[in-house]
Amino acid sequence: MVGSWDGSQSDDSSHFERGVDHIYEAFICPLTKEVMHDPVTLENGRTFEREAIEKYFKECSDTGKPPSCPLTSQTLSSTDVSPSIALRNTIQEWRSRNDAAKLDIARQALFIGNDENDVLQALMHVRQICRSIRSNRQGVRNFQLIRMIIDMLKSNSHKVRYKALHTLQVVVEGDEESKEILAEGDTVRTLVKFLSHEPSKGKEAAVSLLFELSKSETLCEKIGSVNGALILLVGLTSSNSVNVSIVEKADRTLENLERSEEIVKQMASYGRLQPLLGKILEGSLETKLSMATFLGDLALNNDMKVLVAQTVGSSLVDLMRSGDMPQREAALKALNNISSFDGSAKVLINIGILPPLIKDLFYIGPNNLPIRLKEVSATILANIVNIGYDFDKATLVSENRVEKLLYLISNTGPAIQCKLLEVLVGLTSCPKAVIHIVSAIKTLGAIISLVQFVEVRENNDLRLASVKLLHNLSPFMSEELAGALLGTAGQLGSLVAIISEKTPISEEQAAAAGLLAELPERDLGLTRELLAVGAFEKIISKVNGIRHGEIKGMRFTMNFLEGLVRILSRITFAFNNEPRAVNFCREFNVASLFIHLLQSNGQDNIQMVSAMALENLSLESVNLSRTPDLPPPSYCGSIFSCMSKPPVVTGLCRIHQGICSLRETFCLVEGEAVEKLVGLLDHENDKVVEASLAALSSLLEDGLEVEKGVQILDEADGIRHILNVLTETRTERLTRRAVWVVERILRIEFIAIEVAKEPNVSAALVDAFQNGDFRTRQIAENALKHIDKIPNFSAILPNMG
Repeated sequence: MVGSWDGSQSDDSSHFERGVDHIYEAFICPLTKEVMHDPVTLENGRTFEREAIEKYFKECSDTGKPPSCPLTSQTLSSTDVSPSIALRNTIQEWRSRNDAAKLDIARQALFIGNDENDVLQALMHVRQICRSIRSNRQGVRNFQLIRMIIDMLKSNSHKVRYKALHTLQVVVEGDEESKEILAEGDTVRTLVKFLSHEPSKGKEAAVSLLFELSKSETLCEKIGSVNGALILLVGLTSSNSVNVSIVEKADRTLENLERSEEIVKQMASYGRLQPLLGKILEGSLETKLSMATFLGDLALNNDMKVLVAQTVGSSLVDLMRSGDMPQREAALKALNNISSFDGSAKVLINIGILPPLIKDLFYIGPNNLPIRLKEVSATILANIVNIGYDFDKATLVSENRVEKLLYLISNTGPAIQCKLLEVLVGLTSCPKAVIHIVSAIKTLGAIISLVQFVEVRENNDLRLASVKLLHNLSPFMSEELAGALLGTAGQLGSLVAIISEKTPISEEQAAAAGLLAELPERDLGLTRELLAVGAFEKIISKVNGIRHGEIKGMRFTMNFLEGLVRILSRITFAFNNEPRAVNFCREFNVASLFIHLLQSNGQDNIQMVSAMALENLSLESVNLSRTPDLPPPSYCGSIFSCMSKPPVVTGLCRIHQGICSLRETFCLVEGEAVEKLVGLLDHENDKVVEASLAALSSLLEDGLEVEKGVQILDEADGIRHILNVLTETRTERLTRRAVWVVERILRIEFIAIEVAKEPNVSAALVDAFQNGDFRTRQIAENALKHIDKIPNFSAILPNMG
């Protein structure tokens, strides 16, 4: 009878069919309820299947019971049995007749379009025959039933397809000739299709049949050559399928397919790496070379890179050390492939890749690497030194290695130059290593050669590496870099051109801006050259573009913006000697821009630099503020006209006593910057506080009316914040600046009277008076006099006289 949709039905059904003899009761074993294959008779004349009765006797022995007949329970004197030869022959004859009849029925039933029940019954007969008498596979082949069963795979019925797959597995199991018949044509491709399209049971049957076929070495290539076979099988092994059998059979199938090196390579490209790694570990030299070569070109994710490094990293390093050039090349390319991720590079460092790598890079002599492989070595070294893993990079700059690197850079082509520069980029990111590199560059005078690479146009990677290296060097060699950029035509303009590129903000742009930002801010020649090449106009355009969201770039935006602001601020240091600086700041309303940048919350350096620039701009205000022209005095025609009041001038700046504006004279008061600067006095970054306090102190400078400046600060609630800065005593520089400002404030008598009541302020001034430098002590002494903490002897001595 037919069961559920999957075709589940007993292969031992005794359903009566035309041409098939009934099963005689004597053929049935009382224990197994199945037709016997090897009937044997007990001493009491009862007959059983040999295997079944022997198992029964063993159970009796194990439980301590005397042997007995399972049917009559009669105790037996012996467990000896006699073969029932006549019955066995009769059963064999019966089975042969029935098998022939069943095969004939099956041959007639196995056609697409026949009744589904008849097809399922036919498939069941074929399974029965193959299981009962293995030699009958020849009969199956003679009837060409294999091809007919294969045709059932095209059925629209899931049940039929599932049972056809099941039947084919039984037919071909252990039979190489049947497997060859099955593998003809597109059958294997059909089985592969079932791996992705069939329900779970059908998929399990398909993968089980593929597993059986894969036991034949000649069919492995056939399976591997079917498009999609390997990727689907690999996918099944890594799936979270609830059907464990599918995962297991797919895995065992792939294990059988590993006999083929080409299939192993294909598996690796689909993420199953272990077979390939195993052949690198245990294969012949020829196999190791083949696998390592393939590994060098294989696309790997980061987890795979770590796995490869952990599994075969040492073997690849050993190959790299060998004297055989093809092996060294294959190993280097494989190591290059896995060295670009922090995790795998860390593994390579720990297994000792650096010594042989550096040796290969610098060695010149017999069997030395050709330049194309030195480039690969340089790439690996660049990958390793640029990872986030904190290892002792200082060891890489000992023994004149920096000089050798610089020599190679000067005497090789662009490809390897790029990688060698990247090595230096990684080394100069290490505080211990950068000192040695700076020393070597200064000794060799190599900075001019390095600067020249920023002009390269045909190799973007080379130019990027150069700019990043110079950026790393700039804090230690700012004067040398400024001299090199000014002394060689074109380099400064090239950096400005990089910054001005109309692309999403790139790493190169951020590095170029950072490089120029580190150059001496008071270098007038450099500032003039930047003016000449139009750098400041381009920088303002970029800054405004970022502020208004017109220029985007996720990763490098903040570093780029910081560099731009620092470069722009240098123009405020040139007012005394460069008239164009004032004109530029007026034309582009630079003061307004820096006031806006004060509000760049979370970007401390931008806020600090903006405050410093505003200090410079404010100090220039006194020179730019214009006293209005008064009308000429009128001729006194009468005594009354001469007694008239002088003309009254309104709209004058409170602090500069002239005509001021933010754009024309950079006046902080007119620009409403005072409140914003006061707000930054509560900043947690001391450098931001110091720069803001310095900008505010420009309102109290000599030549200005201090009382007016103090009043302006008071209106912005600045005095309270300034006193807090003094009492918090954060850094020596900040204390020195705070003491200077407080002394100016305390010159106003009514404020001094109030502050004198504040013990914390007095204590801070006393501390500065006792522990500050000479200038700070003098200023603190004056401040203490203002609050009567120290007698003002200069006021007493004249009276005594």
